[in-house]
Amino acid sequence: MARNTIMAVIGTLSVALLVAAAMGTYRVFSYLGAVFILTTLASASVERADGEFDLAPYTGLVAGLGVLFLIGLTGIWLMWSPGTTEFTYLLGLPTSTFFYVLFLWALPLLGAIYYSVVFDRIGGEAVVEAIMSDARAAQSDGSFPLVPRRVQSPPDRSERGEPTDD
Repeated sequence: MARNTIMAVIGTLSVALLVAAAMGTYRVFSYLGAVFILTTLASASVERADGEFDLAPYTGLVAGLGVLFLIGLTGIWLMWSPGTTEFTYLLGLPTSTFFYVLFLWALPLLGAIYYSVVFDRIGGEAVVEAIMSDARAAQSDGSFPLVPRRVQSPPDRSERGEPTDD
C-alpha cells in the first residue's frame, strides 16, 4: 500500500474514534481503538526508507496482537454490563477484568518478551551490523537541513609557508 493510503486509513480511524466517543458508543470505540493501535503499530514497524511497506516479517506479530485484542475486547464486552452488581470470578478476578488483564496486558507483554528473547536468532550480530552499515551509508550520503555544514577554511599563513608578522 502507498504511504498516503495508509495515512488516510489512520486519519479515517481517528475521525471514527472521535465520532464514536461523541456518540457514547464505547464498545464500537474500543474495537476502533484496537484497529487504530494495530494499524499504527503495523505501519510504523514495516515502513522502509524507500517508501515501500514490507509486512512479511511482522505479519505473525500484528496478527497475533489483533487476535488477542479481539478476544480480549469481546470477552470484556460479553461479560460486563454497567448495571451488574454480582460477578462471576475467575482466578480471583471478575471475569471481564480477567479478560482485560490476560488478553490486553499479560499476553501482549509476554509476546513482547518472547520477541526480545528470539531477536538474537532473527537479528543476530551480522544482521544488526548490516543494518547499521546501511544506515551509516545513508546518513553519509544525505544532506540534512539542521546539521552544520563543514566548510574548510583557507590555510593560515604559517601553513602556506609564508612568513608571519612577529
